[in-house]
Amino acid sequence: MNFFKNKSILITGGTGSFGSKLLGYLLKLKSNKPKKVIVFSRDELKQFELMKIYPEKNYPAVRYFLGDIRDKQRLKMAFEDVDYVIHAAALKQVPTAEYNPIEFVKTNVIGSQNIIEAAIELNVKKVIALSTDKASSPINLYGATKLCADKLFLSANTLVGKKKTSFSVVRYGNVFGSRGSVIPFFLDLISKKQKLIITDPEMTRFNIDLDDAVKLVLNATKNSVGGEIFVPKISSYRIMDIVKAIQNNNDIKIVGIRPGEKLHEELISRAEGYNTFDLGSFFIIAGNEKSIRICKKRKYKKFKVGWNYNSLDNPFLTITQIKKLIENYKKLRS
Repeated sequence: MNFFKNKSILITGGTGSFGSKLLGYLLKLKSNKPKKVIVFSRDELKQFELMKIYPEKNYPAVRYFLGDIRDKQRLKMAFEDVDYVIHAAALKQVPTAEYNPIEFVKTNVIGSQNIIEAAIELNVKKVIALSTDKASSPINLYGATKLCADKLFLSANTLVGKKKTSFSVVRYGNVFGSRGSVIPFFLDLISKKQKLIITDPEMTRFNIDLDDAVKLVLNATKNSVGGEIFVPKISSYRIMDIVKAIQNNNDIKIVGIRPGEKLHEELISRAEGYNTFDLGSFFIIAGNEKSIRICKKRKYKKFKVGWNYNSLDNPFLTITQIKKLIENYKKLRS
């Protein structure tokens, strides 16, 4: 990708599942290499572990920057001479958010505003913020904070004045095998010879793997104009199909839906559908007048009015496909 040649890229939450995957991709580009890739995160232990995989002596483009997005002054230091910011830092556990709401607001909302202000002040060219299906018609605190962050990033395009900074969002569903997701949770229970815990056997979820998430974000970074939400076309899975794929019996414990949890998720609500465009492998939700005009000028196909993009009315992974994903996950972790 010529787009990244000699550019400086900063990844907030750079030690997380997505951030570390993106880091590896950018550092291993054979040509068109970035000038600098900065890992910005608050966890010194995770940075130490990542340094073992990508030491600066072998990867001269990498930089490790300890900091918290709640600290705007630290962000301003980190954003010096940065071209693109990929914002992946967030608090994201739904049950934890219900009992610690203000902490999620501080990171997911106020932290996002800090990124916006620092990026504009330091003349960052583009900011791409990662979002979640839980931001669409949210019923939990985590989803509400991410929806608020999405709105902040989209509206930030009106704050730049004569500066050139643009802000866009990428929204996707559950990342298969990511930290805190159902696969490592189930495998841990199996290793302890415990029953698999599920909340509701009818539950469905969207699914995306890390490689596809990285490709989507890189595509958004390259092609965004500011003010849009990129949404991939991805498959879904049934929670009971995960159970069947991961063990040979249905020995489960049903605990009921937790506070703030949905039976099915959605990536595009009916209300958002009115300004959504279909680009083949992904959708764009046009979040401001500029992005709407550009989508119409480019004659993008309009999203089906009155329809929402949800995990139930969507193609499902087969049990065989899920088994293959689980085996690949195990190989990567071995």
